[in-house]
Amino acid sequence: MRKAIFAKFLQVILVVLFLSTFIFYIASSSALLKNSRKDMLYTLGAIDKVLDYNGDFLGEVEKLKTALDEKQGRFTIIQKDGVVVADTGDVPVSTLDNHSDREEIKEAIEEGIGYSRRYSETLKENMLYVAIRSSESDYILRMATPYTGMKEYLMLLLPAVWLTFLVAIMYSAFSADSFAESITKPLKEISQEMLKVKGDYTDLSFETYQYPEINIIADTTTKMSKNVKDYLNQIEMEKQIRQEFFSNASHELKTPITSVQGYAELLESGIIQDEEQKKEFLNRIKKEAANMNNLINDILMISKLETKDAEVLKSDVRLSIVLNDILDSLKPLAASHEVLIHLDCKPICIYANSQQMKELFGNLITNAVKYNKPGGEVWVRVREEDRNLIVQVKDNGMGIPKDSLSRIFERFYRVDKGRSKKQGGTGLGLSIVKHIVNFYHGTINVTSELDVGTEFTVKIPIHGKV
Repeated sequence: MRKAIFAKFLQVILVVLFLSTFIFYIASSSALLKNSRKDMLYTLGAIDKVLDYNGDFLGEVEKLKTALDEKQGRFTIIQKDGVVVADTGDVPVSTLDNHSDREEIKEAIEEGIGYSRRYSETLKENMLYVAIRSSESDYILRMATPYTGMKEYLMLLLPAVWLTFLVAIMYSAFSADSFAESITKPLKEISQEMLKVKGDYTDLSFETYQYPEINIIADTTTKMSKNVKDYLNQIEMEKQIRQEFFSNASHELKTPITSVQGYAELLESGIIQDEEQKKEFLNRIKKEAANMNNLINDILMISKLETKDAEVLKSDVRLSIVLNDILDSLKPLAASHEVLIHLDCKPICIYANSQQMKELFGNLITNAVKYNKPGGEVWVRVREEDRNLIVQVKDNGMGIPKDSLSRIFERFYRVDKGRSKKQGGTGLGLSIVKHIVNFYHGTINVTSELDVGTEFTVKIPIHGKV
C-alpha cells in the first residue's frame, strides 16, 4: 500500500505538471496568434486608408518595400478574380499564381476578413496570412508574415520548465514518502491488533493516531461485528435505490430527448415547409430542452442536499417577501387552472438560504395548484410556534390515495402518471421539499382524502446565526 500511495502521489504530480505545461503552451500560442492577427489587421486597415487607388497606387506599393522587410512582412494587392496586381516581394507579379483559391482570399471576399496559416512555396517557410476587403476600392489587401507560433520561444522556456519539474518531483517524492508512512504504519498496527483476536472484536483496543480518520476506522472496527448483517442489508437497499433512481432519471430524460430528436429530424429533412409549423416545432424543441434543464437542475439540487458538499449561504430571510414573489410568479398558472390562492403569513424572519426557501414553498404551492380542481382553492398559512416555523399548505383538490401517501416523497414517484405528465414538472418537487426540510432538521407531514383535498404541514426550528 505504501508503494501504491507513493506511486499515485508522483503520478498525480506528473500529470498535473504535464497538463499545466500543455495548457500554458496552447493558451500562449492562441494568444500570440490572436495578437499577431490583430496587429496585421490594423496595419492592413491603415494601408487601405492611405493608398490612393485613383492615382499611382502601384508606385505607392513599391515604396512599401522599403518599409516592409520581406522577413518581417509582405504586402499584396489582389483583384477579386484572384489576379495579383501588386506585391512587395522580389518575385515579379506576372509570375505569381492566381490567388482565388487561397483560403484567406475567399474568406475576405465573402466575409470582409480572412485568415490562414500555411507553408509558402515562394518564401520556403510557414506564413501567417491576413486579408481584408478594401473599404476604399474593389481590391483585396493581404499581408503575410513568417509565423512559427510558440516554437521560437520553446527553447527559452525549456530550462525553466525542466527546473520546475525537477523541484516539484523532488518535493513530491519527499512528501509522498512521509505521507505514505504516516498512513500505512497505523493501518498495519490496526491489522495486527485484529489478527490477535478471533471472532469477538469487542475486545479490540487501539492507540490514538495522528489522523482522526484512522481513529474513526479503529473505533468503527470494534462495532462492525455487531451490525454487519444490517450494514450489508443497508448497502443492498441503497444499491437498489440508486439503480431505481438512474433508471427513472434515464426514462425521464429519454422522452424529451426522443422528442427533440424527432422534431429536429423533421426540420432537417425539409418535409415541413409551412413556416408556422416550423416555428411550432422549434418552440417544442425549446420546451423539451427546458424540461431537461429543469430535471437536471432538480437532480443536482437533490445531490447537493444529500451530500452536503456545497457551502450553503444563509442570511435573514423575510418569508412574506419570498411568498409574495412566489404567488406573483404563480398567477398565470393559478389563472389557467381557475384556482384561488389565500395567503396568511405572519411577519417571520428565518436564518436560512433564500433559494432553498423559495424551492420549499414554490414546490408545495405549485403542486396544490396543479392538482386542484377548476374553481378550487389553496390556503397557505405561515406562523411561528415555540421557536419553530410552521408552514401549512392546504387545498381542496383531488387528494392522494392512502396507498400513495408513504411514497410521494420518493424521486420521480407520481400518483397519477397520466395526469402528472400532462401537468408537467420533473417528478422531483416533493423529494426536494423533503430534503430541504431534513437539511434544516425539520419534519413534514401530509394528510389527504380523495376528492376532498390535501394538507402539508412543515415544521422547521428557527435558529439564529451560527
